Amino acid sequence: MADSSMDIVSNYDKQEVANAVNAAAKEVANRYDFKNVGAKVELSGESISMQANSEERVLAVLDVVQTWLVKRKVSLKHLDVPEAGPRLSGKEYKLDVPLKQGISTENAKKINKMIRDEGPKGVKSQIQGDELRVSSKSRDDLQAVQRMLTAADLDVALQYTNYR
Repeated sequence: MADSSMDIVSNYDKQEVANAVNAAAKEVANRYDFKNVGAKVELSGESISMQANSEERVLAVLDVVQTWLVKRKVSLKHLDVPEAGPRLSGKEYKLDVPLKQGISTENAKKINKMIRDEGPKGVKSQIQGDELRVSSKSRDDLQAVQRMLTAADLDVALQYTNYR
């Protein structure tokens, strides 16, 4: 019998992110506490740009965006929120939050080591660019690896694709 395999990736649905940002922009435009503060949110390429006239309002806009991302089932682990917080640009505070996609080499090595140490015997994993290929004789072992990685608190959002 041939080996079973799956790929572990970290991707987000660009359309869901666009829908969440558009819904957040509508909410920011209509909410009473955002009136007359110049609050805006928009998706620009691979980052979400927010601005308002005070630091607290920008963080409130970020909270609205995060709420809509959760409602659209996009993991917040894809957001790379800067530690420094909003920056002052003229009279406006701005915050650009890049979106992370793909598994970094460091995280891939950590996941690979976790699979080797804690996973079922006979499971092989290899790093292929920004994803991991896991193979085994048994599909049950692959499902055990999925459960183990889902239960682990990793700093990347994982999806499992090409399950064969």
